[in-house]
Amino acid sequence: MKALVIVESPGKIKKIESFLGPGWRVMASVGHIRDLPESATDEHNIGVVPPDFQPQYVLTERGREVVSKLKTAVAASDAVFLATDADREGEAIAWHLAQALGLKNAPRVSFQEITEAAVKAALQAPRSIDTNLVLAQETRRVLDRLVGYMVSPALCKQSGQRLSAGRVQSVAARIVVDREHAIRNFKSTTHYGVRASFADPARAGVTWTADWNTKPVLDGETYLLDKALAERVALVRAFAVEGCETKETTKAPPAPFTTSTLQQAASTALGFNPDETMKHAQKLYEQGVITYHRTDATNLAAQAISDLVEEAQRRGLSTVSPARQWKTKDGAQEAHEAIRPTHFDVDTAGESEGERQLYRLIWQRTMACQLEAARYSVRKAILVAALDGRRIEFIAQGRTLVFKGWLAFLERDVLDEEESDENAANNPVPVLSRGSNVQASSSALLTQQTQAPSRFTEASLIKKLEEEGVGRPSTYAAILKGLHTRGYIAEKKRQLHATELGEYLVGGMVGKFQFMEVAYTRSLELTLDQIAQGNARYKPTIQQVHSTLLSELNGFSLAPLATYPCPDCGKPLRRMKGPAGFFWGCSGYNDGCKTTQQDVGGKPEAAPTCPTCNVGKLRQIKGSKGLFWACSRFKEGCKATFENSRGRPKLSGATSAATKTAVRKRSTRGKR
Repeated sequence: MKALVIVESPGKIKKIESFLGPGWRVMASVGHIRDLPESATDEHNIGVVPPDFQPQYVLTERGREVVSKLKTAVAASDAVFLATDADREGEAIAWHLAQALGLKNAPRVSFQEITEAAVKAALQAPRSIDTNLVLAQETRRVLDRLVGYMVSPALCKQSGQRLSAGRVQSVAARIVVDREHAIRNFKSTTHYGVRASFADPARAGVTWTADWNTKPVLDGETYLLDKALAERVALVRAFAVEGCETKETTKAPPAPFTTSTLQQAASTALGFNPDETMKHAQKLYEQGVITYHRTDATNLAAQAISDLVEEAQRRGLSTVSPARQWKTKDGAQEAHEAIRPTHFDVDTAGESEGERQLYRLIWQRTMACQLEAARYSVRKAILVAALDGRRIEFIAQGRTLVFKGWLAFLERDVLDEEESDENAANNPVPVLSRGSNVQASSSALLTQQTQAPSRFTEASLIKKLEEEGVGRPSTYAAILKGLHTRGYIAEKKRQLHATELGEYLVGGMVGKFQFMEVAYTRSLELTLDQIAQGNARYKPTIQQVHSTLLSELNGFSLAPLATYPCPDCGKPLRRMKGPAGFFWGCSGYNDGCKTTQQDVGGKPEAAPTCPTCNVGKLRQIKGSKGLFWACSRFKEGCKATFENSRGRPKLSGATSAATKTAVRKRSTRGKR
């Protein structure tokens, strides 16, 4: 028998063919082969026709070539298996393949990991395409098209600049802008406390501390604002011990990675942006060393836990019994495992340094999830005194790690944002007898100020999006990349700032479009889940959103965007999009002014001078392996090139291999 297996990524072909042997051929769709037409330009031609809203799919440019090759292979095969990824996108790709190739009742197979056992087991248990999952993906795609292709033209027309709206992307921008406004409008409050210090008579040189519990005297306030009262409390030295107890607490290891927590951890621990993380994870999955990396699940299959425990015991690590399980969050979409190594005895894998770092992070996190909990001895003492007839209470709390458990293996959970009480961790509170008296050696007035909300990092924004139910973890990398590329947010010292353009865009849409509301976007995500489960329908969902957008666009107005004069002729600069991304060009182009400036955070900025020749200007170029920067005096002999980093040239870095390749190609062509 000649059998054809169609997967999504070409990177899987060699690995899967090695499992199947003669008679089997593996080919790739290279992602989606069909989509809504890109040429649709306005609300009357968006590739989705009311009143039925039947999508008008067309083969993509790459899809035409792929389908042509696949048709030849299908004709020469006795059986065709659709083995696209095991999620909504993969289900939709399988359906599009069946439609484009004329396959009837083509067996659908899916596997969580690219191992010989998993692939062969999947081929032995084929199923039909899940049309509910296909409809859920189709609904999402059409909703995105409605918002993007109906609202974006109105934004461009009103502002006079190239702006875009996205059903989820714009909401993510709003979250960053709202945080920016909260920081800007924050007013700090000065408040007070007291910390008393005590010498331990049984241990020479050892001191411990207790803090004043201000809650009983706040009178409805959030913080203690009475400095005079705090100063009087700081003079108190004699205390009676009202109570002292010691108990043991535990800290369990974190759950294995989901797509979202992997992106967060890689950002925090490795400095990877979400796009880098997903690219490395895709490569690791294709190499067969990790399970599928787009998942909401936090648990492992029974066999995986058994393999993990066996490897842990081999390494002398203690595991828990029964196996530890985690509650799956509400709205979790896929019935997959968490992201894990396919073989637990392999602690190093990957073909590049980034892949190896990410694999190690996944391996450690997964191995730790079944190890014994860390144990702490926590001692808490309540000290009381009287001041002007008022009861004053101080609390002393100390914590000691008595058993490391999983912490001996993983050291810490990089995503644990619980405020670590350093004072408690390093506070050697002794055993105190109830009713005994203690004398403070000193007391300090604590003057504190409330802090403004912190700006989001990429990791914390991803966490916020997931908490709010905005979008899906598998889309977060594309969302953040889009916000950066379009200049709606900018990253400074790992913090995300809303740009002037981002604030303008969000300010112009909030209150005018329902999709800008977090609650509305969350409800649409729940509707998509219901469609995937067969409990909601495509057409009513699309009709409602389309009707709402038509109503909102009727009479929509937007204040003009601030203009920037051309430094050479004075005419307004216009924000435009070219092959290498957004830039600013002079509106007097047809009159002979060829001035252009780079787009930085939605504003025009003069191109940096080349640090190599100190004459030319650096320009962003799109090469075969992505964007890079090159000197404008290339023809005059300056071959300086620099990596692209968030839309700016990485001037401290050496010329990369990718840019060297691009330079050689440019040199061959003899032109830019």
